[in-house]
Amino acid sequence: MNGAESLVRTLVASGVEVCFTNPGTSEMHFVAALDKVDGMRAILGLFEGAVTGMADGYGRMADKPAATLLHLGPGLANGLANLHNARRAQTPLVNIVGDHATYHAQYDAPLASDIPGFARPVSGWVHSSPSAKTVAADGARAVQAARVAPGQIATLILPADTAWNDADGPAPALPVMEPQPVAGDMVDRVAKALKSGRKSAIIIRGLALRKRGLHAAGRIAAKTGARILCDTFAPRLERGAGIVAVERIPYFAEQIVDTFKDVEELILVCAKPPVSFFAYPGKPSWCTPESANIHYLAQAHEDGIAALEALADALGAPKDPIHVAELKKGDLPKGKLDQFSAGQIIAHFLPEGAVISDEAATSGIGSQIATATAPVHDHLSLTGGAIGQGLPLATGAAVACPDRKVVCLHGDGGAMYTLQALWTQAREKLDVVNVIFANRSYAILNIELARVGAGNPGPKALSMLDLHNPELNWVHLGQGMGVEATRVETAEEFADAYASAIKAKGPRVIEVML
Repeated sequence: MNGAESLVRTLVASGVEVCFTNPGTSEMHFVAALDKVDGMRAILGLFEGAVTGMADGYGRMADKPAATLLHLGPGLANGLANLHNARRAQTPLVNIVGDHATYHAQYDAPLASDIPGFARPVSGWVHSSPSAKTVAADGARAVQAARVAPGQIATLILPADTAWNDADGPAPALPVMEPQPVAGDMVDRVAKALKSGRKSAIIIRGLALRKRGLHAAGRIAAKTGARILCDTFAPRLERGAGIVAVERIPYFAEQIVDTFKDVEELILVCAKPPVSFFAYPGKPSWCTPESANIHYLAQAHEDGIAALEALADALGAPKDPIHVAELKKGDLPKGKLDQFSAGQIIAHFLPEGAVISDEAATSGIGSQIATATAPVHDHLSLTGGAIGQGLPLATGAAVACPDRKVVCLHGDGGAMYTLQALWTQAREKLDVVNVIFANRSYAILNIELARVGAGNPGPKALSMLDLHNPELNWVHLGQGMGVEATRVETAEEFADAYASAIKAKGPRVIEVML
C-alpha cells in the first residue's frame, strides 16, 4: 500500500465519503487509489473554483466534510474565492493539495509555488505531509481539524513522493470535537439583561438557525419581546412554514444602523456584532449603538442551541414560540416577469424539504420575501461575498441530499464565474433547478458606484458593469454543458418551465429575462 491509498482509506474510515476534484500529474497516485478503496465517491469539476464551492455546499448540508483534491499552488489559487466563502460559512472541509516530490522542490520547477502561503488565509489548519509513513495519520488529523466546532478548512499538502512511496497502512479515525457547553453564569447574566425590560435583539448564527434553535429563540421572544435576527448572508437557515421566522440584517450600512438604533441589549449566539459590508465615505462601519450592552451568550465553538434552550427555561418562557411562519400559497401571477412575480412562482411550486442556493443578488429580494411562507426549506447564502458560489454550492448540496430538490437562484454575471458546475450536474445527474436572472448587468455595482462617491460615471465606467455586447445566452451555455435549458419572458412561461423542472429529475437551466 502506498501513501495515497493509506490516505484515502483513512479518509473513508473518518467519515469522508466524497472527493470533489480537478487533479493533475502530482495527484495521479491519489486518483489511482480511488479505484482500490470502496466508499469514496469521486466527482470531477472542470474548474477548481467550482470544486471548492461544491465541497462547501456539501459540507453545509451534510454537516461533515467532503475532501477536495487540487493540483499544486495554481490549482489551489483557482479555488481560493470559494474557499474564502467556505471559511466565512465555517464549513468543515478537508482541502488536499498535491505538491512536487519533496526532493524536486530544490529545482524550482515551473509549477512550484508557496502552497502554505496560499492556503493559510482560508484555512484553520495547514500541514504538509513529509512521508508516506505519516500521511495516513496526517489525514486523520485533517478530518478532526475540519470538524472542530463550528467547522473549518483543514488543508493537507500531499507531495508526490509521499503519495507514491510505501506506507504502513491507514490510520484510525480520531474523535470528533463537539460544540462546548455554555457556562451557566452566562445564561443567568443574559437572562437578567432580558428581564430588565430594555429593548433587546438576538443575533443567531450556525446550527442554532435550524428548527430547534429557532424554536427556543421564538420562546424567548414570546417572553421578552426580543427581536430575532440573523446575518445578511447566513450560511444555512431553516425557514418556511412551521419554522420561527427571523429578521435578516439588511445589506447597506445605513439600513443596519436603522435596524439596531433602538437596541439596548444585544445578545449574540455564535455570531458577531453587525458591521458594514464595505466602508463608505461618511457612513459608519460599526453599526451597533455605542450605548448598547453586548452579551456573548454562546461563542462560535459553543453549543448555541443548548444555550438558547437554557435561556428560555431560565426566563420561564412559554413552551410555544411566536413568529412561527404559516403556509401561504398565493395565486400565480400573470404577464410581466420581474423578480417579484418570479419569486411568487418559485415559492408556489417549491416542494417541502427543498434546498435553495441563493446568489440572485439584486434580483433575489422577491424570492426571499415570497419563500418566507413556502413549505419548510433550507436557504444557503453567499457568505463571503465572493461571487460565483451559487452554482457549485447547489451542486454540492445536491450530492449531500440526493432526495431533496435543490433550487439555485443566480444572477447572470456571477453565474459566469463557475458555470462549469453545470457540467458536473449533468455528469452526476443531480436534481438541481438553476434559475438564472438575466439582467445583463453587474447590477449591484451600479448601485455601489454611486454609494462610494466615485462621481458621475462616464461611458467607460458604465461599460465595465454592463454585460451586453455580446449578450450572454444561458440556453446555449446550459445546453453546451449537457443541461436542458429554456428561456422565459413572461410569468406564464416561467410558471410552466419551473413547474416542469420541479416535477422532473435531473438538472435544468431556466433563463429568466428581466
